[in-house]
Amino acid sequence: MNRALRRGAPIALASVTALLLTGCAGDPAEPEPTASEEAAACLEVDAGEQSDAVEVDGEFGATATASFETPLEAEELQRTLDIEGDGDVTAPGDEVSVVVTAFKGSTGDQVFSQPTSLTIGDGSLYEGFLAGVDCVPIGSRVVTVAPASSVYGEQGNESIGVEPGETLVIVTDVQDVVEAEDLPTPSEWTENVPEVEFDGDGVPTVTIPDTEPPADYQLKVLEEGDGDTVEAGQVVSLHYQGLNWATKEIFDQSFGNPDPARFGTGDVIPGFGGALVGQKVGSKLIVTIPPALGYGEEESANGLGGQTLVFVVDILEVRDN
Repeated sequence: MNRALRRGAPIALASVTALLLTGCAGDPAEPEPTASEEAAACLEVDAGEQSDAVEVDGEFGATATASFETPLEAEELQRTLDIEGDGDVTAPGDEVSVVVTAFKGSTGDQVFSQPTSLTIGDGSLYEGFLAGVDCVPIGSRVVTVAPASSVYGEQGNESIGVEPGETLVIVTDVQDVVEAEDLPTPSEWTENVPEVEFDGDGVPTVTIPDTEPPADYQLKVLEEGDGDTVEAGQVVSLHYQGLNWATKEIFDQSFGNPDPARFGTGDVIPGFGGALVGQKVGSKLIVTIPPALGYGEEESANGLGGQTLVFVVDILEVRDN
């Protein structure tokens, strides 16, 4: 289950509750993202016959059920407020806690349901999912009928069972605005640092030593750049490679892709976001992340819970959100 709502952020860097919400950077068949600069204005999405006809049940803030006539094929994006909240209307830059449940238009089967947080105006969100949180009152339950062009396009999303050209019905419970948290700061990594060699294309090979994983959150700058310094809350373009210390295997990377990954420092696991803050554009670094700052101490569906992680990162560009 990966890369479901967001295009630019890689699976390994999304929070454990957002594994379904990320899109693969550089997939050639993906529709263009909604630019964050254009997101200051509300999306122009109206209710329609198809979104009005969806019947939703289930407790607010939990997994919803949806009933509708199948097969449902939509030509345009539609949005209906099944429940209109009485809180403030979401605005660009707000990070909002939500529960998102998606269904196949062809069969009515549930694709996924999960709590996560989404940022209003995030240019990497598929428009079909952004419509569920953009300019709606907190406390709302939003029903979105999303044609393929607003989500996974004609390529579909095989990893979560969405066929090419599939319309989705999406129920989004918009719960609250999330207050920003301070990111952790790593110490300097000086002992048992893995060896890193870059090939002619800039792709790293990492050799992890046969030792116990470090208990602390540590970072070593392999090559210091001379560009702008990354600040908390900014959006960073970069290439990365993630490894599991215990298995010494790569579990995710963007090196070798035609386009870099792109995401905000607060949109990823804390240990990764904290490693970026204070670094200069052009820098290459290696960081070790203990479970508490990665995917948690307990086992998780992605197999990374309870594991010490190692990331090699090449910072390419930074901009304000």
